[in-house]
Amino acid sequence: MSEAAVAALRAGRAVILPTDTVYGLCALPEHEDVLYGLKGRDRSKPVALLAADVDALLDSVPGLDRAALDRYLPGAYTLVVGTVGVRVPNLPPPAAEVVRAVGVVAATSANLSGGPDPRRIADVPEEIRVQCGAIVDAGELPGVPSTVIDISGAEPRVLRQGAGLLPE
Repeated sequence: MSEAAVAALRAGRAVILPTDTVYGLCALPEHEDVLYGLKGRDRSKPVALLAADVDALLDSVPGLDRAALDRYLPGAYTLVVGTVGVRVPNLPPPAAEVVRAVGVVAATSANLSGGPDPRRIADVPEEIRVQCGAIVDAGELPGVPSTVIDISGAEPRVLRQGAGLLPE
């Protein structure tokens, strides 16, 4: 596990972690403002809550429907439930250990707002890398972001087609 990444998160700093899709820029939810500043992201666009497993997500976000989560997670999906997006990616082991150690992180892709999705650490803009408290490198990732599905209504609605294939 990257103790440096856990320490940086607990100190309120952002870290770069690999996911099953792209490199993510992560912070503890109470420090998610740092993510907006680093990316230059519009604050009207929420970041997702990311957990290492569905149980941790259910413990952290009250009111989630386990059956709906189990249909898609873990996997390359971001599920929108009301005003919150949630993810349980198939994390590479070092990232899973970091996230498991802190519970849940606020996460977004580790790029400048509107920029290309980073599949390697070298693809993360230098101005973001130098301001992060830690970087966990897992080599090259697929580079396609998660599929975003709004599960708030009666029928799931795809908001962005990405790496996750839709279940039948």
